[in-house]
Amino acid sequence: MAAADLAVEARGVHKFYGSQHVLHGIDLEVRRGQVVVVVGPSGSGKSTLLRCLNHLETVQRGSIRVCGELVGYRETARGPVELRDAEVARHRRRIGMVFQQFNLFPHLTALGNIMAGPLHVLGESRARALAEARRLLALVGLPDKADAYPGQLSGGQQQRVAIARALAMRPEVMLFDEPTSALDPEMISEVLDVMVALSKQGMTMIVVTHEMGFARAVADRVVFVDEGRVVEDAAPAEFFTRPRTERGRAFLDKILH
Repeated sequence: MAAADLAVEARGVHKFYGSQHVLHGIDLEVRRGQVVVVVGPSGSGKSTLLRCLNHLETVQRGSIRVCGELVGYRETARGPVELRDAEVARHRRRIGMVFQQFNLFPHLTALGNIMAGPLHVLGESRARALAEARRLLALVGLPDKADAYPGQLSGGQQQRVAIARALAMRPEVMLFDEPTSALDPEMISEVLDVMVALSKQGMTMIVVTHEMGFARAVADRVVFVDEGRVVEDAAPAEFFTRPRTERGRAFLDKILH
């Protein structure tokens, strides 16, 4: 695969928390425009992997590149050197992240939350940030909630505002860490619908989720992670009907029955 086609490239990524070895040499390639869904049991390292991709967590061995750029480090003759916070923040702009918890600023309206990054980080004019924030609110189906504060919104609405806020930074890759796990069942579909729409627009997405229907319908690939290792990496039709490993079969038996 040509390097220019790769949005995300992880090579031999190892992550430790003290003596706990959480990621064991993860390799992952995601092409531009692909939707990759990461599944696996709780504690398998899925969320840690996402946090490493945008350098919210440092890796002990291996490398991660997003759109061709090494994330969090620069290469020197003596090996990789960790970047200063300001340089890391600049790299991180290319990567949008949506968490389980919405993390909206409670004192700002929906519009204010979406405008905050473009105004204070990208240095955009207020007029441009406002116009884009209104466009994004419409995109996530909330054009009438511009002046609502997070406390006045349902969980599904807050998560959709959080997606719009991430998109306002014009990322090249979107990471979703179990974006529906904190939602009531009837609110899940409204968030997944927004993610489906994003995938149709060609957004590169890596999604950690337990929503297997979404994985079947939207993913280009399903990556099954267990005990910090990639166990399977396959098209959804193949993974869900003909898993290649005994571990994959056992996981699917547990979650699909």
